[in-house]
Amino acid sequence: MNNFTLKSTQGSARRGEFSTPHGTFQTPCFMNVGTSAAIKGAVSSIDLRDSLECQVELCNTYHLHVRPGEDVVKSLGGLHKFMNWSGPILTDSGGFQVFSLAGLRKITEEGVAFNSHVDGAKLFISPEKSMQIQSALASDIAMAFDECPSSVAEKAYIKQSCERTTRWLARCREEVTRLNSLEDTINKEQLLFAINQGGVYEDLRIEHMKIIAEQDHDGYAIGGLAVGESHDEMYRVLEAVEPHMPKDKIRYLMGVGKPINLLEAVNRGVDLFDCVMPSRNARHGNLFTMQGTMNIINEKYKTDERPIDEECGCPACRNHSRAYIRHLFKAGETLGGRLSVMHNVYFYNALMQKMRDALDAGEWGAFYERERKVLGVRI
Repeated sequence: MNNFTLKSTQGSARRGEFSTPHGTFQTPCFMNVGTSAAIKGAVSSIDLRDSLECQVELCNTYHLHVRPGEDVVKSLGGLHKFMNWSGPILTDSGGFQVFSLAGLRKITEEGVAFNSHVDGAKLFISPEKSMQIQSALASDIAMAFDECPSSVAEKAYIKQSCERTTRWLARCREEVTRLNSLEDTINKEQLLFAINQGGVYEDLRIEHMKIIAEQDHDGYAIGGLAVGESHDEMYRVLEAVEPHMPKDKIRYLMGVGKPINLLEAVNRGVDLFDCVMPSRNARHGNLFTMQGTMNIINEKYKTDERPIDEECGCPACRNHSRAYIRHLFKAGETLGGRLSVMHNVYFYNALMQKMRDALDAGEWGAFYERERKVLGVRI
């Protein structure tokens, strides 16, 4: 069964939908990042469902393995019950921590030995272990365990890394199939996405994508970008690899990005995104609007009675002024961060809806040309 339905295309931009055991979501789509089963900034699953237009939550395998432990989550019925979230959930594999915790790990063919960033405890994640954790969490979509090398690593090393990622992918597929057949597995229909690697080297990216595309996985992700390379390099890699991605499968660009990056990537054929940027930036007063990016803490907003964005329907914009939210930050009130996170999360989800509307109306070209001029602007 193919869970992805491609409804229409305009140039490389795609409009589709993806079905999971916990519902169907519309693409292009941004997944809201609840690393430890929560959006940072005191935003609940109820907020996401009722006020913020969230379609999909992403949770972090490594962090949930460390705290509270996948056995605890499984004993409580899986992530959906644990978080009180009824929609689709994607879990990453822990592979990115191979990159981000470079000083705390050792990679072998069998897997990766870690020291926990919390207490230094020895941990080990293999492809099989990653799948076992994700199965216990009972997410709808599991990500294959991959090695995410630095974008500035030597080409020879990145080639070896791609080959290891391919071997690990086969082990992940075998283990997911086994786990889905077990009687005590909560979600026996868990899907598996493969991850394309290759750094900024177009030939390695294309070669790796061709290999994994032959294996008919449930979706295909592009990993190892947004890790230090320039935006132009990222777009170049996307343009090189996109023609070799299966047309009838969902495409996920991992860890991206700013609103302008989402627009540019959709224009280059990407369907699905995630990034901590909406919540992380909001907690420091950096807010996204359809006119560009603003810092709400600036003095010029001290007596500004307007909402953050006059086009926005989020709870913060419906109920509070720029002046009030700025005051909350200056006074050290956590409500300032919460309202700002709610705004940014809503903004990202609303932006993706605007993209879907433009594709549905056959107006993608005009929308793209108009919005690319403003989404990257600092107000």
